[in-house]
This record gives sequence, C-alpha cells and structure tokens, in this order.
Amino acid sequence: MDFLRHDIDIEKDRFIAELMDLLRIPSVSADPAFREDVFRTADAVAASMKAAGLDKVEVLPTPGFPVVFGEKIIDNTLPTVLVYGHYDVQPADPYELWHSPPFEPVIKDGKIYARGACDDKGQMYMHVKAIELMLKHNALPCNVKMIVEGEEEVGSNHLGDFINEYKEKLKCDVVLVSDTSIIANDLPSVTVGLRGLCYMEVEVTGPNRDLHSGVYGGAVPNPINALCEIIANLKDENDHITIDGFYDDVLEVSLEERKAMNEAPFDVDAYKKDLALADVRGEKGYTPLEHTSIRPTVDVNGIWGGYTGEGAKTVLPSKAFAKISMRLVPNQQSDKIAELFEAHFRKIAPKSVHVKVTPHHGGEPVVVPTDSIEYKAAAMAMEKTYGKAPIPQRGGGSIPIVALFEQVLGVKTVLMGFGLDSDDIHSPNEHYGIFNYLKGIETIPYFYEYYTALRT
Repeated sequence: MDFLRHDIDIEKDRFIAELMDLLRIPSVSADPAFREDVFRTADAVAASMKAAGLDKVEVLPTPGFPVVFGEKIIDNTLPTVLVYGHYDVQPADPYELWHSPPFEPVIKDGKIYARGACDDKGQMYMHVKAIELMLKHNALPCNVKMIVEGEEEVGSNHLGDFINEYKEKLKCDVVLVSDTSIIANDLPSVTVGLRGLCYMEVEVTGPNRDLHSGVYGGAVPNPINALCEIIANLKDENDHITIDGFYDDVLEVSLEERKAMNEAPFDVDAYKKDLALADVRGEKGYTPLEHTSIRPTVDVNGIWGGYTGEGAKTVLPSKAFAKISMRLVPNQQSDKIAELFEAHFRKIAPKSVHVKVTPHHGGEPVVVPTDSIEYKAAAMAMEKTYGKAPIPQRGGGSIPIVALFEQVLGVKTVLMGFGLDSDDIHSPNEHYGIFNYLKGIETIPYFYEYYTALRT
C-alpha cells in the first residue's frame, strides 16, 4: 500500500471535486419535494462505483428509495468485506442559519461545508475512492461488496426486507461502516458501541377548533399547555426518565469500564464554550461522556401548535404536536420502549385532552467486542496512518442497520469513522475536514490488508 500517499496527493483535487458534485444533489429522503433528487443521487453513486472499478453495479429498487450495490470478487477463497453507507441526507432546515447554501458546497478553513458533507456522503465516498486506488494498483487483498442506501435518515424502513431478499448477494465475513467520528484529528478512535433509537410523534387535541383566547381562555383546555406539562413530566429533578419500566432492561456498565471511558480527553469548559452553554446537565451520577454514550435519553426534537407567524394572534389552539426521540442502550428494545412510552404518555396526559401517539422508526443498540479480528484490523489500520493506536469509544448516535446485519447475515460490523463531533451533522453548517476525508481514503485500504492477513 506504499502508493497511497503518493496517489492521494496527486488525485486529491479530483477526489474533492467529485465529492462536491455529489453534495450538490439535495438527496433529502424525509421531504417528498426532493424525491427525484434522491433517485438522481442513487444513479450518481452507481456511476461512481462503476468508475472505481466495481463489477455488477446495480440500482436495486425497494418500496422506498433504491439501494446501490457493487462488488469485486477476486478469489472466492478469500474473505469478503461488505461496505455499508447511505446517500440520503438530513433536511437542511432552517436554511437561514446556514452561512452558505447547504447544497452549494464551499471550502473554508480546510473544511467542506454542505449538507451531507460528513453524514454520510463524504464518509461513504472515501470507500469508493479507496477501492478505486486499490484496484488501480491491483492491490485489493480480498473481496469487496458495497451497498449504499437512500433511507438511513428516515429509519432504513425497507432495508431489513432488502437484506433478507438479497441475503446471498450480500454474503460476507464482516461489515465495514464509516458513519461515526474520531475523538480528534491527533487522537484517533474506533467506535465500539452505538445507542439504539425510538422515535415517536405525539398529537394533543383540546377543543374541536381554534378559539378566541379571551372568550374561552381559562375554561377550555389548551393543548399546547397540556403537551408542555406532559413533556416536563417525562423526567424528574435528577434528569431521570420517569417512563414506567424504561430502565428495566438497561445494561449497567461496570465501574472499571466507566473509569476507562472517562480517561478519554474531555475538557468540559471547552465543550461549554464551543456550544455557548452556561453549564451542562444530564442524569445525576454520570459524567457528560457517559450521558452521551452509555445512558438512555428522551428528547423533544420538534414542537409546534397554535399561531407562529408574524405579529400576534390571540388564539387558543385546537391541537399541539411534538416529535420525541429516545436513545437506547444495550438490552433495551425499541418496540418495547415505544409501547412503554405510549402507555406512559396516555397515563400522565390530562383527562381534558385527547392524545394520539404514533411510532416513526427505531433501531437497536450495539456493542462491538474489542478482542475480535475485525477490531484489531481497524485499530492496526488507524495506528498505521495516524501514528498512534486508536482509543475504543462508544458513540451516542444510532445506526439501526448494524444490529440487523448481525441478525440476518450473522457477521460483526466495524465502525471506523473519520468525522468529528464538531462537524455539525444534522445541524446548519455541516462540514467535513479535507484532512479527515483524505485520511479516510488512506486508512481504509490498510483495514483490508490487515483484516485479510489476520483471517488467512
């Protein structure tokens, strides 16, 4: 793999330009207004995989958005790595908070600013370019398959059926995913755990129509007030979640592991300064690093109702709405948590209002062993290119497909991401460092080399 740094230095401008072309397509899977753009992105990904040298590249339909597949089988006796990524992106709203248009990528201070730059187009495209370089030099040491889906940001609702349908096509020995982060550019890490997800939408109804708040206010239940009361009661004064049975299955982490986890560099003052916070908060008895990795959460992701336009309108609204997500930890199950949430929400809602609770999507938590061949290969690859051994780290986000890969394909997943927590994914001004993008292209081939050597 001695060619990597030389080739990347020569090709870096092209690699960056190609990524920026992909970022210009607004593949927002959550918004029907971008439907055609999502399909167009799938075609663009397929074209890039063909150009990289993958065989049997297909855009495979699902009831939603398609999955792009490609492979290079060099020897059936060698191990097979299945690369997973996604080409859909989060909505860019609120647009007014972006410093530059979200789908007109710009480079500033060594970073590419655009929606999807890090999550996950930039990280997915690293694999396409890494495969291209290995094939160019006839240096691919094992077989590779790649799938890139278009529904990750809306829960990967059709990917489970897809994996079951194409189980033989996807047969592999390990799954490789870059959709996570490292601690810092001078301190690499490999993600060894992810939280699960349970996403709900609630609707609270008071009167059968909007009313004059002077004529009816004080006698008629206000659904916004009721919704706020319910949400406030989802946690107690110690930020402990009050949903009945919520913690029953939580896997408690040992004191030894918690101690090791908190040895990772973390400057709480810098953290507060970066986010313009007066202070941090979280479940009593745990540190911020633990709050964002090994403890479950409940958070309101959006809330609306009544009049929100310019000026004033003295209205007592008929309805109020909220989107609420819960991050889950090992042993918690998203379906069970959804049922517990709905039962608790109905239980604590005032009798004066009607409530409707609708599950959206979910995913299961994952813990990856650090003594496996897969982890060792990832750690060796990062040590090779960063010059220091990576730290195993649990991530706070969710990738629902990881548990499904193990369930259906019977294989482990390596979470070798190259983003930073400060990349503002899901937020205005998302960005991805050019250093990180190119470092990923350099590191990924070493994973193939070391994984193959350890397996054979």
